[in-house]
Amino acid sequence: MNSRLQGKYVVITGASSGLGAEIARQAAACGAHLVLVARRVDRLEHLKAELERKNVEVSIHAIDVSKREEVEWGFAAILSSCPRIDVLVNNAGFGVFDEAGDAKWEETEAMFQVNVLGLISCTQMVLPVMKQQRSGHIINVASQAGKMATPKSSVYAATKHAVLGFTNSLRMEAANDGIYVTSVNPGPIATEFFDTADKTGTYAKSVGGWMLKPEEVAKAVIQAIGTNKREINLPKLMNAASFLYSLFPRTVERLGRRAFNKKS
Repeated sequence: MNSRLQGKYVVITGASSGLGAEIARQAAACGAHLVLVARRVDRLEHLKAELERKNVEVSIHAIDVSKREEVEWGFAAILSSCPRIDVLVNNAGFGVFDEAGDAKWEETEAMFQVNVLGLISCTQMVLPVMKQQRSGHIINVASQAGKMATPKSSVYAATKHAVLGFTNSLRMEAANDGIYVTSVNPGPIATEFFDTADKTGTYAKSVGGWMLKPEEVAKAVIQAIGTNKREINLPKLMNAASFLYSLFPRTVERLGRRAFNKKS
């Protein structure tokens, strides 16, 4: 539980399933007012009904974050109905595992549109409000792939590297306005993500021991809200590997080649 969330207005993108939905559940348990954003309105409605049974204030907005015009009018509606925005969780994202030469161009464009441009677009919508409030917390869900790239995820890793670059710059820019900025860098999470990223199921099976539960990642996110936490890195062992990679990239790439190539 996080008492700092009581009565706060929390916007969550990609809230219709997986990590986003779990963050919504846990934020609701802390007494937050929820604004849920996703493309799949039927799933949003189902989650809204679930949370409202617990006497939680929930509004839902069908927005495709990859489309700037939808973000603009969607967030205009959000801002007109909410007295303030205390937290933005940029969770919307997806990946497709392919080698660089095999990556379909439409999937490459889509990953950048959602994972990078969508995240930036949503952030730009709430920043003026948070600056005016002189408070707020922006949480960007990146990935360990943004710290340590591996084969067969070249495009996905590129999007998450971009998210971390944006997040790190934004953190410094927003500090003078009382706005916290946190990146979330999880390893593989047991969600529907792999239905798209790993259609054969081979990778998910091979890294089963590393798989995080969405509940535990959501718990770490909830606990960080309202604190000036720079990063959330899970699991610890994978983050240690990312740290070693930053120090000794050539050695880690050579020693880890077999494990890295498990996306096949």
